[in-house]
Amino acid sequence: MADTALQIGIIVAYMLVALGVGVVAYRLTERTAEDYYLASRTLGTVVLLFTTFATLLSAFTFFAGPNISYGAGPEWILVMGLMDGVIFAILWYVLGYKQWLVGKANGYVTLGEMLGDRFGSLRLRLLVAGVSIFWLFPYVMLQQQGAGTAVEALTGGAVPYWAGAGAITLFMIGYVALSGMRGVAWTDTLQGGFMLLMVWAAFVWVASAVGGVGSATATLGDVEGNFLALGGGTYTPEYILSTAISIAFGVTMFPQVNQRFFVAESKAVIKRTLPLWPVLVVLLFVPAFMLGSWARGLGIQAGANENVLPLLLAEYTPAWFAALVIAGAMAAMMSSSDSMLLSGSSYFTRDIYRPLVAEASEAREAFLGRVGVAVFATLAFVASLFQPASLLQIGDTAFGGFAQLALPVGVALYWGRTTRWGMYAGIGGSQLVYVAGVLLPAVPVHLPVVGTVRLVPGSLLGWSISVWCMLLGLVLTVGVSLVTSASPDADATVYATGAD
Repeated sequence: MADTALQIGIIVAYMLVALGVGVVAYRLTERTAEDYYLASRTLGTVVLLFTTFATLLSAFTFFAGPNISYGAGPEWILVMGLMDGVIFAILWYVLGYKQWLVGKANGYVTLGEMLGDRFGSLRLRLLVAGVSIFWLFPYVMLQQQGAGTAVEALTGGAVPYWAGAGAITLFMIGYVALSGMRGVAWTDTLQGGFMLLMVWAAFVWVASAVGGVGSATATLGDVEGNFLALGGGTYTPEYILSTAISIAFGVTMFPQVNQRFFVAESKAVIKRTLPLWPVLVVLLFVPAFMLGSWARGLGIQAGANENVLPLLLAEYTPAWFAALVIAGAMAAMMSSSDSMLLSGSSYFTRDIYRPLVAEASEAREAFLGRVGVAVFATLAFVASLFQPASLLQIGDTAFGGFAQLALPVGVALYWGRTTRWGMYAGIGGSQLVYVAGVLLPAVPVHLPVVGTVRLVPGSLLGWSISVWCMLLGLVLTVGVSLVTSASPDADATVYATGAD
């Protein structure tokens, strides 16, 4: 009971701090859409680095990451800590820096707005917004579902799932609607620092309890199977590379991450941030993933639906410390949700309402953005009450879905010969094939000589369907652009600033 009270107290304290930050941010926020969504493009190196960090990695670090290393071995430090960190940093420069140059020169707020203007196409703008919202929605819903489930478990059922999820949803609506990007970024910076501190404190505490890092790591040799073998079992090199590529490219197109490409204060901020990102990721993932691997070697028994980190902490650390880490993980989960709500709202208001309904004033658009946060969060909350399996499946495959946007966007940023029809084909074609491959039931087709196969295989030659669809999108974008003409209202000169 004392541990539960401590955990709830930490969550409430986090909410109060976030609300206080939101009030301060609101007082400094101009009543414009650009300031609400992008903090007037004024974020410095530390805030930009940590807001991206906390938004992207919080809940995964505390729960999914250790679970993966518990089941698959410490090789996942290579996949997530090294490969993804480096790939995303490169993409941040190749795509993000170029996007910042173009966005700053033309005042863009969303990816759809940028591409729609480039090709003079409302349909393309709506397509990009629709694809982004489709893959983003289940992620918001899953965060609410996770928070509601955790509150129910913390209170022993005294607070039911719907009440916990609903209360946290109401808090996030009020906080995000009040503070906008500036408040979200400031809170994320505090949260990111807290995440690093807690995961390293847990690492040191568990290591000390079992006789040191060497002793804890030595236990991994006793795990049966291919636990220490790179690519052991089903985790082949092709699978590992597919996963790293899909996640890194998908993260680049996540609305809440991609929108942060627009918010840097200057060119120097972006250039300082790029080399720091892989370092920060390694500092976080190495201790988190090693804790999961150690749990396996130390004989911690985790069920199919259990998170291994709480079990490990309960065994080797004081109850108050375990409560602090787990409650902090819930707060981290909310730090991801607030950015998702803000991005989802911007896509609604900027890419759907604004071009289809009417051109709104800056003040009205900022107001509609706050309304959009409430609508988006409420719809996701209602969906979370039903816990539909289809949305859960979409959430699991969203990285690959977002990854399909990356290569067509890259072509559009760097190749002036790209046409709107090439973008339609590249984005629409790769999305359709990917959705068919991962969401639709297997469709057996009998082919001469080959025999019976799936209409769209989940993998080919060991590489995931996501990677193959990315290549398909690239080929379609370039190929169709070569055989079609640029539309009269397209404006390739919009990207001239990106030549820097």
